[in-house]
Amino acid sequence: MENVKGRGKRGLVRIVFGRTTFFILFTALQIAVLLWIYLWLDDKYQAYGYGAFGLVSAALAVRILNEKQNASFKMAWLVVVLLFPVFGGLFYVFIQLQMETKIVARRISDIQSRTGFYLAQDESVYGNLQKKSKSNANLSRYLSQSVGFPVYDQTSFQYFPLGDDFFPDLLKELLGAEKFIFLEYFIIQPGVMWNSVLAILESKAKAGVDVRVLYDGMNSFSNLPHDYPKELEKKGISCRIFNPIRPAVSTSQNNRDHRKILVIDGHTAYTGGVNLADEYINRKVRFGHWKDNAIRLKGDAVRSFTVMFLQMWCVCTAKPEHDYDFGRFLETTPPPDGQVLKAGGFAVPFSDSPLDGEPVSHQIYLDMIYQAKRYIYIMTPYLVLDDDMLTALSFAAKRGVDTVIIMPHIPDKKYAFMLAHSYYPELIEAGVKIYEYLPGFVHSKTFVSDDEKAVVGSINMDFRSQYLNFECAVYIYENPVVGDIKADFDQTLRDCVRMTLDSYEALPILQRFCGRALRLIAPLM
Repeated sequence: MENVKGRGKRGLVRIVFGRTTFFILFTALQIAVLLWIYLWLDDKYQAYGYGAFGLVSAALAVRILNEKQNASFKMAWLVVVLLFPVFGGLFYVFIQLQMETKIVARRISDIQSRTGFYLAQDESVYGNLQKKSKSNANLSRYLSQSVGFPVYDQTSFQYFPLGDDFFPDLLKELLGAEKFIFLEYFIIQPGVMWNSVLAILESKAKAGVDVRVLYDGMNSFSNLPHDYPKELEKKGISCRIFNPIRPAVSTSQNNRDHRKILVIDGHTAYTGGVNLADEYINRKVRFGHWKDNAIRLKGDAVRSFTVMFLQMWCVCTAKPEHDYDFGRFLETTPPPDGQVLKAGGFAVPFSDSPLDGEPVSHQIYLDMIYQAKRYIYIMTPYLVLDDDMLTALSFAAKRGVDTVIIMPHIPDKKYAFMLAHSYYPELIEAGVKIYEYLPGFVHSKTFVSDDEKAVVGSINMDFRSQYLNFECAVYIYENPVVGDIKADFDQTLRDCVRMTLDSYEALPILQRFCGRALRLIAPLM
């Protein structure tokens, strides 16, 4: 493994002076201040204090009930504010007064307004989709007019059912890059995968290719040194960090860039669930066999992923940028080596922001479930559902749609697994079939329905993905790759065990209780 500068601190020195220690200390200090206020009010004012905060909690409850947000979030906040009238009220006010999140939201909105014209809808493509399917045209209209993502018809796909399959194809495509390479990932970790990619990026940068790497700030907290961008700059690679972790309690730090985007020369793009770390290609075993996926796009739809990356790149600059000329990266470039695109159907790459009040991924998932006629198949590592999603899945099964969900059998987060299990009884009783992947952990985030449509991307079936993180995916309609995605689901199902009410009841009582208790605050986790 490559020796990365900045990772040499060891032992007591790293524990005492490391950023992790300072982050924990400052976070604990701020929590202690809030607790001190709580205890001080309890000691000094007692009944008067509780009475005053009771009135404040009632006022906050009225405000919460009238907010424009998901009902599950309202319920979670009501539980916190009403059960803990002092601390809960202070915590809610603290969240609402955060200005940093509002500043970031305004910056993103400004960048999108300045560059949105790059994603103008081709009306002839939309017209063709209308002739094929009114319901899909309506969904496309929502994506185009509400969040600015057009539908395309000249795009081909290659689906990779495992990260193991995606990795060699990625290396091959990177070697063919001539103009630019853009990477945006939630996790980057030194190892076989990243070191192999980095070696190509370095050689391409030396050859004059514009290479840019963007990763979420959580990496600096756990996987990479804080000065890693400087290391990449020395190799000729431009690098930016989204939302670096800082020693302060801030709601903006709860919004992570969970997207997976890789664009090469404007003609090729990748997305999916695979990050750039060894467990995603099964070179490192953590939770049994890692079942993940990725998808490659070639053709017109790559344009949207290019713009998505460049917009986020502008968001992450230290100083405001006024050069929003993306045009030089959007020139139509044919695939190398005379490759013939076997394009068909329609595709809408899209991104989802937690700061614009539009739950895009949530709406698309609901639309697919309600529009399903024969089947709706879902692969997801997490299952944390709001009432809308729970109702949609149950209704699909009750009206005769084959509704199947594949979950991990070996979890990466025990609390998330307990929480997911709490939904099993309601879903199973409604007729939803739930399977768990026996060999290990499922990290794929995939919807496929009726041999017609599919979604592949970074979006989990939980509150964090659908309301708190920046996410991306591609919606596909009537392209042959839908059959490949369906085949992968059928193949994976052979390695799964079906969960029943008896299997749920066989779980330890404490585990079942904890799962149901966690549902009270699931939206805030």
